[in-house]
Amino acid sequence: MELLQRIDSPSDLKRLQIDQLPLLSEELRQFILEKISRIGGHLGAALGAVELTVALHYVFDSPIDRIVWDVGHQAHGHKILTGRREFFHTLKQEGGLSGFLRRSESVHDIFGAGHASTSISAALGIREALRLKGGRGKVVAVIGDGGLTGGMAFEALNSAGARKGDIIIVVNDNGMSIGPNVGGLSEWFSRKLVGAPMTRWRRRVRTFLEAFDGMGRDAIRVVEHVMDASKAIITPGVLFEGLGFEYVGPVDGHDAPDLVAALRDASQLGRPVVVHACTTKGKGAPGVDDDDERKHAVVPFDLRSGEALKTESDPIPTYTSVFGHTLCEMAAEDPRVVAITAAMAQGTGLQEFSQRFPSRFYDVGIAEQHAVTFAAGLAVEGFRPVTAIYSTFLQRAFDQILHDVALQELPAIFCLDRSGFVGADGPTHHGVFDLSYLRMIPNMGVMAPKDEAELRDMLLTALRSRRPIAIRFPRSRGRGVSLESPPLELPWGQAELLRDEGDDLLIVAVGPHSYTALQAADTLRERGVGCSVINARFVKPLDEALLTERLARAKAVVSIEENALAGGFGSALLELCERQGLQPRLRRLGIPDRFIEHGSISSQQERCGLTPEGILNAFESLRHKRQVQVPA
Repeated sequence: MELLQRIDSPSDLKRLQIDQLPLLSEELRQFILEKISRIGGHLGAALGAVELTVALHYVFDSPIDRIVWDVGHQAHGHKILTGRREFFHTLKQEGGLSGFLRRSESVHDIFGAGHASTSISAALGIREALRLKGGRGKVVAVIGDGGLTGGMAFEALNSAGARKGDIIIVVNDNGMSIGPNVGGLSEWFSRKLVGAPMTRWRRRVRTFLEAFDGMGRDAIRVVEHVMDASKAIITPGVLFEGLGFEYVGPVDGHDAPDLVAALRDASQLGRPVVVHACTTKGKGAPGVDDDDERKHAVVPFDLRSGEALKTESDPIPTYTSVFGHTLCEMAAEDPRVVAITAAMAQGTGLQEFSQRFPSRFYDVGIAEQHAVTFAAGLAVEGFRPVTAIYSTFLQRAFDQILHDVALQELPAIFCLDRSGFVGADGPTHHGVFDLSYLRMIPNMGVMAPKDEAELRDMLLTALRSRRPIAIRFPRSRGRGVSLESPPLELPWGQAELLRDEGDDLLIVAVGPHSYTALQAADTLRERGVGCSVINARFVKPLDEALLTERLARAKAVVSIEENALAGGFGSALLELCERQGLQPRLRRLGIPDRFIEHGSISSQQERCGLTPEGILNAFESLRHKRQVQVPA
């Protein structure tokens, strides 16, 4: 790590000779591998972008030159080269570095992003701001070919090309998003035409010509110029040129000197330009060739073998896997069931479905808006589309849910994985707003299971319903309840009274926090407090009959949800009380009006009082008429 240890800022990097960049790249790749092998986390995209990162900081003068990264998975090297090497081991740890770009973390993090396809829009806005105020500096957006499958990226390309301003778009083309990319654009970027074969051929021609001392660099340039001219008919260059961009590439994304040359050329053009760099996701990681996701995200692993470090096996399935298996069971019985995902087949548990029912499985790429309206179209023709998307990503398709699905009362089903806190990924990925943004939509049903068996019941209930429905469940294992019984259809809008032991306190819980409520009720029983517990099951519609009766009787009420308090389930209870003329002493436990930082899920829950102790504290505050202290 001799070279890397000397790099504390991009200015240090510029002191190196260009022929030292390959060695620095290898040291940087090894450093990332060593650290992530110990702590786990996103890996593959960062390894693939090592030489590209080195070249960008060698050519451009960050932060005067603005480098805008898409997402952040690919920017580990950027963090290390911009003064955060000594803290890199704290990545995604509580109190440590964010796993994504963070403006508050470094002046070199020009634009924060945890969701894909945003970089070109942000870069164009920055470019125009610099023009308006007479600021200096180049603007570069770095986006993966997976990010380019998002419609927002095309909107930005269309706008940037039309403005004719000085902006550089670097396409980090590795043929992957989380898994292999899909769709027409991916086919165009296919390695059959532009990736490894083209770059290998370029290297072979260069090596062959360099063997003849008399030919010289001029002859090599002429031959390469012919190659560049002829490749236009088979590369995406014609697409970008049609949008108003100059096109440079494809460039070998693992040849740092070649990348430096291409970026320098692009920086001199003074107009919109796309630099197309072909990389390999997960390059250098052991076992990457046998990994469908090319080490996209990993648990701690052995650096030599690539095998995950052994941990105690847990026989309890995750909500994700229960959802995937259950959907397969129901698809086997009902040919109308189809599954849709947005580049997250494995993450949402649909891998088995894609293999068993390939003609009824659709991966639409990083295009959540399209996924939702596509599902609406399937529902129009009598199919039962089940769209599985992480809660945080479904936010991107709010208008499509409202306008294309709910307004038309189409029976599309949305299964929101990673609802609630997600731990190390932090505020960009927490699924803590879905109850609020879905509950406000007319015609929309919203359910949350208390455990994995109830998830099966809810999926069956949704498929037998004739309305738009969302089911939200967390990123965790279930409760270990029996899954041997077949799923049962739930009475629509009916909550579940889990415990009926008095009216001193009523706890109304959403999802798995029903068990949090039961734990609190056990403690209160020992203290002689009569406590009843309701599992809401339906956030919309509410079980107004049961809730009204119990709210009227209870001396104190606590609601608990892993969702924003603003507009969430507790708000729904208050609205019900207003309609019924009730004035209970009620405390709502949920997520306050701020973003919760990365850390462990248990720590995040504790910070927001979403624990048995939090319920007990809320009850004491109600009993003694004290103000509840919001956790810091």
